[in-house]
Amino acid sequence: MTDFEKVCGFKSLHTAFKKSRRGKRGKDSVAKFEANLLEALHLLHVMLTGKTYRMSPYLTFEVYEPKRRTVMSAAFKDKIVHHSICDNVLEERLSKSFILDNYATQRGKGTHFGLDRLEGFMRQYYRLHGMDGWVLKCDISKYFYSIRHDVLKEQLRKFVTDTDTLWLIDLIIDSTESPGIPIGNQTSQWFAVLYLSGLDHFIKEKLGIKYYGRYMDDFFLIHEDREYLQKCRGEIEKRVSELGLSLNNKTNLFPLRNGIDFLGFHTYLTETGKVIRKIRRKSKNNARRRLKRMKGLLVKGGLSFKKVQSSYQSWRGHAQHGNTYHLVRDMDAYFTKLFKECEEKCPKS
Repeated sequence: MTDFEKVCGFKSLHTAFKKSRRGKRGKDSVAKFEANLLEALHLLHVMLTGKTYRMSPYLTFEVYEPKRRTVMSAAFKDKIVHHSICDNVLEERLSKSFILDNYATQRGKGTHFGLDRLEGFMRQYYRLHGMDGWVLKCDISKYFYSIRHDVLKEQLRKFVTDTDTLWLIDLIIDSTESPGIPIGNQTSQWFAVLYLSGLDHFIKEKLGIKYYGRYMDDFFLIHEDREYLQKCRGEIEKRVSELGLSLNNKTNLFPLRNGIDFLGFHTYLTETGKVIRKIRRKSKNNARRRLKRMKGLLVKGGLSFKKVQSSYQSWRGHAQHGNTYHLVRDMDAYFTKLFKECEEKCPKS
């Protein structure tokens, strides 16, 4: 069975439908698709195999957490296709080529995996060098909006050879103008992880940086020699420039003893070699603002208390991956005070 047959198969599309539906069953577009499910999936299969499939226009909106971004949301039928191609082709073809310390999107990795790797790096570095070290922290300027279609397609062709699958991949990539890929697409997550994969290998294998990790466009290098990290920065700037990218003003070189802001936490070493992980102040403030906004929606009936609780428990679970006992205790008190009146009066479901 070819990759394209896997993507277009009825079983694959049905599985992709169930994954795309999660958390969205209340939406009209999902309900409409599900009401005629067999017919809708068959039509999608026919359009794909006959190559008459075209993506519908995106729904564009702004999000402001953790920073202001323009998100382009695909139509529900297109989300199904994206899920199918990610699950049946991209994950299998691409993930084997990634270094261990490329943390985003992949099964078994993610933010907490990346944080644990950083903690392990710091412990190991301290045993060898103590507190004397340097960090090059890099961030790409407008990453998703700067990805060049021609470069991305060339990279993908190293791993995907089936011409029909490449037709579909190109169709998805070219659904927006170059440069740039939509933040909201599941395929974009895999494309973004791949786009800097060559840089990962260059930093680890050519520059010889042992303590390195990346989550999308946010990455760090730890080394004992400040001058060598300055040289590394120059090499990295050359490499990303070839991809149509540039480092932004958050990129900085600083002493290891200052600690590293990564994945929402500030991770640092003590003089005794203990690694401490604290939620960043910005993340704390964002969490409080988000709760206030949710209370406003709750009072207006635009949100259920159950969803508010679920959102808060998700943040709470994330926060507990750090040394945050007092923070979580204070946030619990803040949550209780903020929603005390709403808990009984507001809708539960």
